[in-house]
Amino acid sequence: MEVIRSGLSRALNVLATIGVADILDILIVAYIIYKAIWFVRRTNSYNVAKGILVILVALLLSYVFDLRMIYFLLSHAVEIGLLALVVLFQPELRRLLERMGRSFSTTRTVSTPELETAINETVQACTDMAAAKTGALIIFERSVNLSSIMATGTIVNADVSAELLKNMFFDKAPLHDGAAIIRDARLAAAGCVLPLTAQNNLSKELGMRHRAGIGLSEQSDAVVIIVSEETGSISVALDGMLKRHLNPERLDEILHQELIRQEVVKTGWQKFTEYATNLFKGKRDEK
Repeated sequence: MEVIRSGLSRALNVLATIGVADILDILIVAYIIYKAIWFVRRTNSYNVAKGILVILVALLLSYVFDLRMIYFLLSHAVEIGLLALVVLFQPELRRLLERMGRSFSTTRTVSTPELETAINETVQACTDMAAAKTGALIIFERSVNLSSIMATGTIVNADVSAELLKNMFFDKAPLHDGAAIIRDARLAAAGCVLPLTAQNNLSKELGMRHRAGIGLSEQSDAVVIIVSEETGSISVALDGMLKRHLNPERLDEILHQELIRQEVVKTGWQKFTEYATNLFKGKRDEK
């Protein structure tokens, strides 16, 4: 009983010394660990993570048991391995940094008649192609520039219409195997080649169109619409995730939600400076 009381007393003493900075420090470290686990899961790097863990455990054991030669070799291997990991995961790290940069974006797209028309025509085309089981891959470009992807296809630069999209993805059309890219509410290019996803745990029901759509959504913030040629199912790929079996109403809702915002979104700093400016103006007017 005395041991339990002593333990509780020590725990309370430790808790009493924890300040705001300590709590913030713990939360940041927890977030970094969470992001590291998320990164490993999203990049299918379980085996690499296991290998790193084995090396770290071996390094710790060699230090504990004073195995100097093994410790020397493993410690230098870890130093070189950090650089090797950066090279090995360069594409994933780049995408992670791009997403971090996009998270600090201050504005969003405002609704325009042209964008509304493009969305409506795309939904109508996908509905008709799904009924006819015509495969399609349609991309709405957002903040990440897709010019390198457009360069693999044919420049179109036309107004978006349901008939044009359906004719483009007709199975005898020259450009039906590639992807169509919509930029600034206009059909910019077609027949474009997309990068395939590296994920190996996808359903076997998903074909090359789905894998290409997921692959592009992993490398950009584009909204990718996929119509299955086998089942006629409509899917949307966003940030490496696939939303499947969508009806036209749900597709329209997702496109409006992802592509259109009715107001400019301000960061906390912008709100603070605007408030301070208004407050200063108010005081100056009183004088």
